[in-house]
Amino acid sequence: MQTPEVLIRKYSDRRLYDTGASRYVTLGDIARMVRDGVEVRVVDGRTGKDITHIIMTQIIVEDAKDRKLALPLQLLTQLVRASDKATHDFLSWYLDNAFDLYQKTQSTVTSGLSEAKKVALNPLDFVSDLLGGQVSPPAPESREVEELRRQVEELQAQLGKEQKSARKTNKRKRKT
Repeated sequence: MQTPEVLIRKYSDRRLYDTGASRYVTLGDIARMVRDGVEVRVVDGRTGKDITHIIMTQIIVEDAKDRKLALPLQLLTQLVRASDKATHDFLSWYLDNAFDLYQKTQSTVTSGLSEAKKVALNPLDFVSDLLGGQVSPPAPESREVEELRRQVEELQAQLGKEQKSARKTNKRKRKT
């Protein structure tokens, strides 16, 4: 399920307004939304022009100032040098694919760790699944079940004997 897009309007006084929540927001609020997976679109309040890329760039710059965490200098240099459309398009394509690959790898590693955790917690199920269900370890209560089956069979046999005995008795009574 895809999350709905949040529309933010940026006014000339530099204030950002979340039209869905009817409240003013900060760059930090927008950064949190994006990190939480929300699709955000920012438009100029006067012209309606999409300025999302400018706001995202501002968020990156603010994060770099606050946390002393910045993009690698080589990447920033290449972004500045990408003044022509062909270089810009290539860098955009490359970065999109690199991030997609990173997210897929992260997802694969996460699911692999989840699977490894399941195997560690219940290795017998893993071996059974691996062998196509041919190996099924005895359940702890299977001895009890077998004992109950044996007792039921004994009771059925005993009941059968009593029924035969009762029939014989009834036949004798009829003859006399």
